[in-house]
This record gives sequence, C-alpha cells and structure tokens, in this order.
Amino acid sequence: MAEYRFPDGFLWGGATAANQFEGGYDADGKGLSVPDVIMGGTVDKPRFITPGGVREGEYYPSHEAIDFYHHYEEDIDLFGEMGFKCFRLSTQWSRIFPNGDDPEPCQAGIDFYRKVFEACKRNGIEPLVTISHYEFPLALSHKYGGWDNPKVIDLWVRFCELLFTEYKDLVHYWLTFNEINCGTIAGMGDVMGLGILPPEDVAMTFGNCDWDDPKRRFEGLHNQFVASAKAVKLAHEINPENMVGCMIAGNTNYPRTCNPDDVIAGMEADRAFNFYCGDVQVRGAYSAWAPSYWAEQGADVERMRELAARDAEVLKAGTVDFYSFSYYQSNTVSVDPEMKKGGGNLFGGVPNPYLKASDWGWTVDPKGLRYYLETVYDRYQIPLMIVENGLGAVDERSEDGKFHDSYRIDYLRQHIREMGIAMSHGVDLMGYTMWGCIDLVSASTGEMKKRYGFIYVDKDNDGNGDLHREKKDSFDWYAKVIASNGTDLE
Repeated sequence: MAEYRFPDGFLWGGATAANQFEGGYDADGKGLSVPDVIMGGTVDKPRFITPGGVREGEYYPSHEAIDFYHHYEEDIDLFGEMGFKCFRLSTQWSRIFPNGDDPEPCQAGIDFYRKVFEACKRNGIEPLVTISHYEFPLALSHKYGGWDNPKVIDLWVRFCELLFTEYKDLVHYWLTFNEINCGTIAGMGDVMGLGILPPEDVAMTFGNCDWDDPKRRFEGLHNQFVASAKAVKLAHEINPENMVGCMIAGNTNYPRTCNPDDVIAGMEADRAFNFYCGDVQVRGAYSAWAPSYWAEQGADVERMRELAARDAEVLKAGTVDFYSFSYYQSNTVSVDPEMKKGGGNLFGGVPNPYLKASDWGWTVDPKGLRYYLETVYDRYQIPLMIVENGLGAVDERSEDGKFHDSYRIDYLRQHIREMGIAMSHGVDLMGYTMWGCIDLVSASTGEMKKRYGFIYVDKDNDGNGDLHREKKDSFDWYAKVIASNGTDLE
C-alpha cells in the first residue's frame, strides 16, 4: 500500500519527446531541426553534431526514431489501455514552420498534431504539450544564430499562438521549454537547448562539450525566459482554462561531507541548476545572486543586467501556473579535487557510497525525489508535476519470449512511494508522467539499447528492426497502479 492516497484527478501517465520518438523527419514538408543533425552514439561513444546538415551514409536516430508519425494511433491506444490520464509529448516547430520564419505554416504538420490530440481525447487522455523539447529549426540556426538573437522571440511566440489557437479545444496543459535549466550547461545548453551551433563537428554528451560560448548562451537563455513569459500571457488570453508550466531538470545535490566548503558547494549547485531558471519563471525576476553567477560563468554581466532591467515587467507578467520537472538521480558534491568524478544525467559528481547506480551510471535515489519535491514546494508554493522519471536499462527477452522488467517496476514503485510521503507533508503534486513510456531514442547517447518503456519497440542502436510493439511486465503493473490511483503498488 502507498503511504498516501492520491487525490481524484491525479494525472497519471507517460512522457516522450518528438525528436526521440516521432520520426518522419522529412515527411510532408517538415524542415530539418537541430536534433536531425546529431548522430547516434553509445554509452562509451559520444554523439557528434554535423552543423552544416545531414551527411550521406551517417546514422541520425531522430530521422526514424520509433516512427510514432505512422504508429500514433496504435501507441495512443496502448496508452489508453494502460489507463493514462495524461500523455506528455512535444511539438516540432520545424514540422509546422519548416524554416521557423515561413510566411505560412505547413498544413500537414497542423493536421498531424490535431489527429494525435484527437486520438488522446478518444482514449480519455489529456495531452500535456511541451512546445519546445530540445528542438529548433536548423534553418533558424543558420540564419539567425539561435536563441541569442532576440528576433527569435517573436518567431517562437507566433508558433505558440498558432498552437494555442489551433488546438484551443484539445489541449489545456502546456510546457514552454523542456529542461530549460540545461541552458546553464556548456555545450549541451548551446546546441540542444538554444540552437546555437558550433562552427564545426563536435562531440555532444550531457554536460560535456569541447565548444561553448557563455556570453551567447546566457543571453539566449534570457531570451527564452522572455519568450516563455509572453507565451504564458498569450495562452491565458486565448483560453483562460490553459495552464502553462515551466520544465526544469531536477537534481538533488548532497554535500559529500559536513565540511562547510562541501555544504556551500551543494548550496551553490542547487542555486545554479535548480533555482536560477525556476526563480525567473515562477517568481518573475532574477535572484539577487544572479550577477555573481553570471560573472563566475563568463557571461557578460553588464549586458545581462541591462536585459534583466529592460524585460523586468514582461518576466513579472508571465509567471507560470505550475512547476514541472524531471528527476532521475541525485548528485553528491565535494570540493576535494582528489575525489573521482562520477557519471550522471546532466553533470558529474562524486560517488555516493550509500546509493547504487544504473547501468549508465545514474544514481538511483527515490528519497532524493521526496527531498526535491519538498524543497521546491517550500520555495515556490505553486502546484508541482513530475513529468520525467524512469529507469534506462537493457531489457533482455526471456526464454518464454517476454520482457520481465521487475527492476523497472521496483524503481518506479520506490519513487511513487516517496511521492506519496511528500504529498502527505503538504506538497501539491498534480501528476506523474513516467519518462519513455514507450521505448525511444536516448537523448544523451542516441541509443535504443537504453530502454525505459512499458512498451518494447523492435529497433536496435544501428536502426535495425521492424518497429513492432510488445508489452513488458511493467505495462500491466502500471495499469494496476493507475486503476487503483496509486494505492496498489505491488
């Protein structure tokens, strides 16, 4: 039994991203996006970006992904069979405006998303739409440079206006930018978050890249704050029922020891990663410590002060309705240079001797989720939603021909229990959409081998497979969790 009865209307479901599962990268008039020029990789081999465009003979996982573009009805029916109340997916700007600044939208793109949302409604599922999930039209990067160019703001808001208008009666939950705080990370923030391309091929891994321009990156992140604020205001004007949230890559940071320097390092890690973006989008203003952070990161402090002052009213007028986040792991922080760096979702840390890790080195820490929920709710006092949480693992077919993923069930069970405890302590939690509810391409490595889903998709790291879908044991388990509203986790 769960420690807490979840409220009626709790939004149980699953989450995906268009560039990791949609496919159809050039179908029906879609333009190239930045993910379309990021090659595959593995846990041991980084992904490479080819900023000039697609190269013949190279493998780009987003091109086909798992081909949701042609399987959406089958997939959404499976989500409905599980009893999903909510399905998080994202739109691709380049599917509706192929170059980002086209005078007219692509009707085929508009029609595709309408059919997807209608399929959700037929299954009793509320769509939760991330407007930009690591997706940016490649043509805009070449023409304008990326989000550091303020001209992009109005182009993106125009895209938002189309979405809010076209799907006014189908979608009421929106997220502006996925894991916007990854814009604070060199390399990944530039390319995947902000569409700022390197001058030549570079290796891309989460939290590690040989190329970075912090001045452009922090200015681009500011422009995203402005765009998000304008989108929130516009969404409310078009339909007062709309709820718009931010989306943060959540990471619990523990000091490795009680050395005051480690404790302060943990505090600074929380500020930089968890609160820098959250404060702007929830409170409507930069924190007092932001200028010191800009200086430390190599941003142009005076320029950032100027932008913050210029756009203060816009930011204050466009605060989000709820705070959503991903949570996969915790991080352990130390100032001791001799401690070995560890792998992780977004940035390294030192190993935590009290916790185990996944096959990809991500620390498994359900209690860290409770800690994050209670800390963030204490800070912001607005509804929260967990929109990514899951276990990437190698799923092997058993002798009986089925996928018995008890390890995934155990992982999710532990995290859901900690959610219940946080809610019993007063946290207002709206919902939970488990990440990768159907197997999809890993953003960090470009692999299919790193599987998250309740549903197996027949495809390997090299793109081989017939894409057929199969239920894993976790499929029926999650259906039972939803049917019992979180009371039956066994």
